[in-house]
Amino acid sequence: MKADLHMHTSLSDGKYTALEVIKRAKRNGADIIAITDHDICKNVEENFKFAKEEGIIYLPGIELSTIYKRRPVHILGYFRDDSYQSEELLDYYKFIREGREKRAIKFIKNLKKYNDIHITYEEVYSYSTGIITRPHIARAIMNNYPQYNMKDVYVDIIGDDSLAYVPSVKIGVEEGIALLRRNNCLVVLAHPTLLKDEIKDYVLSQDYDGFEGIYFRNKENDEQFFRNLAKNRNMIITAGGDFHGTPGDTIHADIGVIVIEGEDLKIFLDRLGKVI
Repeated sequence: MKADLHMHTSLSDGKYTALEVIKRAKRNGADIIAITDHDICKNVEENFKFAKEEGIIYLPGIELSTIYKRRPVHILGYFRDDSYQSEELLDYYKFIREGREKRAIKFIKNLKKYNDIHITYEEVYSYSTGIITRPHIARAIMNNYPQYNMKDVYVDIIGDDSLAYVPSVKIGVEEGIALLRRNNCLVVLAHPTLLKDEIKDYVLSQDYDGFEGIYFRNKENDEQFFRNLAKNRNMIITAGGDFHGTPGDTIHADIGVIVIEGEDLKIFLDRLGKVI
């Protein structure tokens, strides 16, 4: 069995609905998937139903946005029960949604000021189905300014080090881990290979259950490094393509390409408390 444990739908910054993602997973040969939208986990019962109809196993998850020294740190949570609908998390989803709306408005003002790029909040919002994220802003830019490619937009125009950049509404790393643990999640550091050097030691030292050590953008020897670190700390290793479905996307993988199987998958399911 093959499991892809990191992907996004149109509920956050993915292009496709959950049903379309589940159908794609089936077509691509994935047996188990976790949908891990940014800062939200909804429509779980529908997803269970869709997955059962397609003959694959769906696991509810979330990719939590946290921050350390103004740098983003993403943490994956895999739910062991229905705590995704706890009062605490429902309040969190609302807090993030409202914060991202304010962030989008400031981004739009900064783009006009620093880049002479004019887009509207209404257009950006029209691309979202609940939470506005940077890909929705990027889509508005590329639609109105076709001279810019995806790299231009994501790195130079709205990247973390751009003039227009606006920090997201995020909680601290340790606070995020605690939030997930209180809501009965298996806690995994997402794509550790992407961590900036100045925060890497601190972030890696935190109390996760595992690392997403198999990732599309891993550099040479990264997987073995994270495997060794996980083994020394009795942690698990997970994998995911981080699928978004954006046309021309070269920084994320398709569903079913980056997977865990065999002993890695068995250990993950045991820690999650799932019998397959």
